[in-house]
Amino acid sequence: MVETHARPRFGDPREPKTPVNPGSRLVGLIDIVTASNGRAVGFLLVCALLIFLPGFFTIPPIDRDEARFAQATKQMVESRDYVDIRFQEDVRYKKPVGIYWLQSAAVDTATALGLPRAQLRIWVYRLPSLFGAIGAVLMTYWAALGFVTRRAAILAALMMSASVLLGVEARLAKTDAMLLLTVVSAMGAMARIYLSWQRGEDEAHPPWTYPAIFWTAIAAGILLKGPLILMFAGLTIIALAIQDRDASWLWRLRPLWGLMWTLVLVLPWFIAIFWRAGEAFFQDSVGGDMLSKLGAQESHGAPPGVYLLLFWITFWPGAPLAAMAAPAVWRARREPGAQYLLAWLVPSWIVFEAVLTKLPHYVLPLYPAIAILTAGAVERRVLSRSWLMRGAAWWFLIPVFGSIIAVVGAVMLTRQPAFAAWPFIAAALIFGLFAWWLYDNNRAERSLLNAVVAALMLAFAIYGVVLPSLTPLFPSAEIARALRNVTCVGPRAASAGYHEPSLVFMTGTSTLLTDGSGAADFLKQGSCRYALIEQRSERSFVQRAEAIGLHYKVGARIDGYNFSQGRAISIAIYRSEGTE
Repeated sequence: MVETHARPRFGDPREPKTPVNPGSRLVGLIDIVTASNGRAVGFLLVCALLIFLPGFFTIPPIDRDEARFAQATKQMVESRDYVDIRFQEDVRYKKPVGIYWLQSAAVDTATALGLPRAQLRIWVYRLPSLFGAIGAVLMTYWAALGFVTRRAAILAALMMSASVLLGVEARLAKTDAMLLLTVVSAMGAMARIYLSWQRGEDEAHPPWTYPAIFWTAIAAGILLKGPLILMFAGLTIIALAIQDRDASWLWRLRPLWGLMWTLVLVLPWFIAIFWRAGEAFFQDSVGGDMLSKLGAQESHGAPPGVYLLLFWITFWPGAPLAAMAAPAVWRARREPGAQYLLAWLVPSWIVFEAVLTKLPHYVLPLYPAIAILTAGAVERRVLSRSWLMRGAAWWFLIPVFGSIIAVVGAVMLTRQPAFAAWPFIAAALIFGLFAWWLYDNNRAERSLLNAVVAALMLAFAIYGVVLPSLTPLFPSAEIARALRNVTCVGPRAASAGYHEPSLVFMTGTSTLLTDGSGAADFLKQGSCRYALIEQRSERSFVQRAEAIGLHYKVGARIDGYNFSQGRAISIAIYRSEGTE
């Protein structure tokens, strides 16, 4: 399936007398950018920015993980303590410090450049994820060059940039896009070493380049998400050793020096946090987070097979081609390139399916292997001609379903049909239809490129237009806007019945999360204080206010929808008389 010796020459998929169509023009563009690595990298960079930037600056903080990460970073910047990790007074030791350092660097840089209120702009905290996603696309291209031609490597990188799952993670201030960058870097470097060994290249003094990339990426991955990156590399090595009955190539990784370098990079912070928190960090991160995922953590339990079902959405638009490539991949499983990619993919996928806790982003570091395998099948024109070809309709059906959900959601939540998104929706449907109707085995590349354009149009429609307009989904943003318009200086808030992390991020670290009675007591303690009372907590607030003789006034009322809890909410903003 994937060549490691002589690479097949990719024939020109355009036939001389074929009528001009969008697919032909897109293939012509690939002809141009394939001329050099510089053009290819520039092209992929532009594509990634076009796909990832819609909505990046305008979508408010997303509860709950993104808001928790951002708030913990905000407190790190406020306190100038870059060792401890906290959400308000609670420690947050589930993940190591890597992503918080990157987000802190982004906030400090934005502040130094004069960006007003940089600490309150969620997009600043998303910058590491954006850079991680772009870097992962470029490193997928680099890794793919070890297996396929430059043209196929571009296709593999395009599949990653257009994938639904990476598009989501690029817009969230979390660890997963950066983790993907470290994993694909490590696995790409290890692939170069393994394939050179398979080709019989005698290297008495192997270069340091690939081992340096591998071990640096391993250290960065550990600082981002603990030992998870070791699972991807370790299971790959074990699978290859079993198949080859030989693991002597591992010495080319320079493991002794590499382990020392990794320890130099990761140990300082682990020692510092152990000195600060003792065993609490390791108990929370290993016992409280990692081992708990063996069970159904935080109601995210699901049976085996869920990731396979989600794959058809999360890896769209590459998923239909991946299905058509599967038979050819199986036939080529003994070829060194395919063997390596399957060792990267299959063992870790089985582990994720076996673990009860399931979240879509867990399998994201395995998608580059699928993209490269699929691109190799496209390059060699060995895609299945069986019933799997019917999956080409999926290129059209996803834009259809996505558009319907987006428009119906906008109408239900805002009573507006999101007309500004309709031109992009129409373009997504047209290009999705081209991808489906124009598909055949010899022109799979043309259909994929049409599907990538459909994905780009969907990104503009959903992330750029629809989501930012769904203000009822983001009550924290509305509350923060109301508090910024008060006349007193430095308002403080207490919230009863609505305890989402985004509220703390947007209204201040000192925001008190309490119940109705606690909010009444808070309101009585001074001026320029506001109580944010969700409707279900109003009765206890009123009763306590009467008991302590609190005189209050009702300001704005904000109606919205708490998607974390899946229910409608109504929040009233109270202030004591004389506050303003």
